[in-house]
Amino acid sequence: MNFTHLDENGNVKMVDVSNKEITSRIAKAHGKIIMKKETLKAILNGDIFKGNVLTTAKIAGIMGAKKTSELIPMCHNIFISKIEIEFKINEDNIEIFSLAKTESKTGIEMEALTAVSIAALTIYDMCKAIDKEMEITEIYLLEKDGGKSGHFKRGDN
Repeated sequence: MNFTHLDENGNVKMVDVSNKEITSRIAKAHGKIIMKKETLKAILNGDIFKGNVLTTAKIAGIMGAKKTSELIPMCHNIFISKIEIEFKINEDNIEIFSLAKTESKTGIEMEALTAVSIAALTIYDMCKAIDKEMEITEIYLLEKDGGKSGHFKRGDN
């Protein structure tokens, strides 16, 4: 198997994308944070003393996506044309969905994944005083399109 981030001697390298064409690219990611029902109720009622949890998590997720290349060593710094973050409230968890778009020579999957990760971490940080047992889980790529590898949708084989 060939790994694009390793040279012929097995050393880490950044992939050279200079010869790739700029294409429209999109990625969608998912994450989940499981918590006590009381914690979720406090979030929804605005009873978390640090402030509005979901608004803060959304802003943090967007900021995290914009900083992806600073966090992941071999990730290219790309222009992000759009980041959306949405939450689905369930009985004992919050699902986080991100959508990221770019016109670039390389994909935007890592930015979408970073967005849901940072949003989940922000929820944890804001609520840890009342619920240290929260669990961040199920972070994965839902879908991507664009570039040489084309379209991917989770579950399609």
